[in-house]
Amino acid sequence: MTNFKTLAIYFKFTREQRTGIFLLFAIIILLQLVYFYADFNLPEKTFPEKEQWMSLQSEIDSLKLVKDKEKPKVYLFNPNFITDYKGYKLGMSTQEIDRLLTFRNENKFVNSAEEFQQVTKISDSLLKNISPLFKFPNWIQKENNFKTEKKEFIRKTDLKKEKIVILNINEATHDDLVKIYGIGEALSLRILKQREVLGCFVAMEQMNDIWGLSPEVIVELNAHFKVIVPASLKKIAINDASLKELSQFSYFRYALAKQIVTYRSMNGNFKNIEDLSKIKGFPVEKAKIISLYLEF
Repeated sequence: MTNFKTLAIYFKFTREQRTGIFLLFAIIILLQLVYFYADFNLPEKTFPEKEQWMSLQSEIDSLKLVKDKEKPKVYLFNPNFITDYKGYKLGMSTQEIDRLLTFRNENKFVNSAEEFQQVTKISDSLLKNISPLFKFPNWIQKENNFKTEKKEFIRKTDLKKEKIVILNINEATHDDLVKIYGIGEALSLRILKQREVLGCFVAMEQMNDIWGLSPEVIVELNAHFKVIVPASLKKIAINDASLKELSQFSYFRYALAKQIVTYRSMNGNFKNIEDLSKIKGFPVEKAKIISLYLEF
């Protein structure tokens, strides 16, 4: 009984102590709730540069994967110019390579796989393996093809002569141009692009300035088209045009345009194309065509 009373002394609290104990339990419970329900993880920082780099790396990896899956590209070659190393890689013996080099030193060429075998004495099995890689100059074939094409060209020209309608080149459409023998999609677009840059053509001689048009095709163009300069053509006032305007003209480069402006400021206005052609670097051979774009 005495021991119980002794222990009871420790469980007797004053009002303030009871309040303190209650608050302590309340704080403990609150901290436990915070611990279980609060997220203490730090927000992950984002780095745009890292994300951009990772995206680029992924793209590079995907391209490398595609490239690894691709089959190695095989390039054709002219067997007339096989080197010692190339011949060795193809499986030729030194004697076979030397025979070819001796033949080439005489300034001779092989023009077929059969001739290559005759000169080098390679086996049929080796020829079968390497001949698909050969790319011979087709001079003889071109000559035969040229004769055939020439006959077809003349025949086609004769047929067209039966009913030729002359069109204005400045109104010609893509479809009109591709009807001409020798003009395909690329050449047609090139002619239309040049017309757009110039504003219009002023002479059929300008067809000679378009890259890719052969003399035969130019003859056909002259047979089917003519030039009618539209009244809406805005000519360049050579005595008033600025350096920028002159340098944008297809027949003038910046250096020539600058010389024209300098000459004009020192010597006065140009009276005609002859005055203009006195300037160093002026394309005199195109003076007649250039004059049709200018206003004096």
